[in-house]
This record gives sequence, C-alpha cells and structure tokens, in this order.
Amino acid sequence: MDWKIEVVGIPVTDVDRAITFYTEKVGYNLDHDHRVSDELRFVQLTPPGSACSIVLGTGVVDMPPGSQKGVQVVISDADVAHAELTERGVAVSDIQSLPWGRFITFSDPDGNTWALQESPNRVNPPA
Repeated sequence: MDWKIEVVGIPVTDVDRAITFYTEKVGYNLDHDHRVSDELRFVQLTPPGSACSIVLGTGVVDMPPGSQKGVQVVISDADVAHAELTERGVAVSDIQSLPWGRFITFSDPDGNTWALQESPNRVNPPA
C-alpha cells in the first residue's frame, strides 16, 4: 500500500492576496478556485513539477492564519530558485549550505513559512 502526501493546508487571512502571492511571486499553478458558498471557498495550487498541492480558502483549513511552519519543497538548484524568487519580489533568506543540502526560506504574507531544499542525494544523486 502506498502512502502519498498530495495536499497540504495553508491557513491564510485573505484568499485573493494568497492566490496572487503563490501564483505571481512564488510561481505555483492555480488548479482550482471554487466558491461553494459564502462559507466555503476551495483553492488548490501546485508547485511546478510537484505531485503535492497546497489548499487554502474559506472554511477549508482549521488552523490560525500563519501557523503552518516549515513546509519543505525539494528543488534542483538553490541558486536558480533564489534568483527567481528575488526577481519576483519575494523576501528570501540567503542560501544556507549544510551537509544534507542547501536551503532557502521565505514566508507568505500571513507568516506561513517555507523551506526550499536542494538535496545533494535526492535531487542530484551521486554518480
């Protein structure tokens, strides 16, 4: 039996602001934006090349806005990701090099935090 993480909830205060941030600044694809009622709006976004999406909206996530900390995304090149995010206006950390990878961190407008990891073994396996 496979266990796959395919959707992670991200709590936000302003759905439209979050959509703009994740699509225009971070580069995620907007998959769905469906308003079921005034109490329920379902928005799903997916990072390029990812099998896992994020979901946000109204009545979707039962966490305080900004409380999702440390969602980690594996990337192939920290230098390229850092340059792209900086060019789009995202306040990103410097690249931190550790034995298990190179990391970049940033926060969304609500304070949810993200870590991008260039993993030397997972993305670029040794020859």
